[in-house]
Amino acid sequence: MPFYREIHVNQTTTIYIWKIDEDYNTLFRQVSLKDTSLARLECMKSESHQNGFLAVRMLLQHIGYTDFDLFYDDFGKPHLKDEKHISISHSSDFSAVLISDTLMGIDLEILKDKIVTIAPRFMDIHHLENLNQPDKIKKATVVWGIKESIFKIKNEKGISFPKHIFEKEFCLTDKKGLAQLKFNNVTEEYSFQFEFVDNYALVCAFQN
Repeated sequence: MPFYREIHVNQTTTIYIWKIDEDYNTLFRQVSLKDTSLARLECMKSESHQNGFLAVRMLLQHIGYTDFDLFYDDFGKPHLKDEKHISISHSSDFSAVLISDTLMGIDLEILKDKIVTIAPRFMDIHHLENLNQPDKIKKATVVWGIKESIFKIKNEKGISFPKHIFEKEFCLTDKKGLAQLKFNNVTEEYSFQFEFVDNYALVCAFQN
């Protein structure tokens, strides 16, 4: 069973990571799914997305939940019936679930060269100055993860990564930092932390 890693963010927040070594049929046989989840799974065209979806359910079962404990609101945000906060992410070979007593967001992204090319679309590229190419890839991926994590927390239509979410300058060695969401004439402060898991950036954020 490829449960990969457990990361304790703080006393009430834990991240659980699953490395997807199994094929679709193996994963499917090991999870119990409610009818709405089965329908959602059948609509997925990519086997990679199907496997990520099933790996999340494997994680839930690993920590004592099932698919029946999970539901989504009208905006597509996941919730648990016991009112613990949950955030979900999957990318290629990994799925991750964050469980917390407080509202938080998580994002898991594979490191790819392309992120540097598209960085001007979502971040202040001055934050990539004086870095070598591998570190530019890492930092731009972390910044995307910061914005994705904050978006998952706020979950409001109209939020733009470049126009509304701003990371303050940080170094890769910091493993943490601060960001702001400026939206609808309100400024909110967020903290984030990150680390690298194999060839992936794992980021989590929470509102201060």
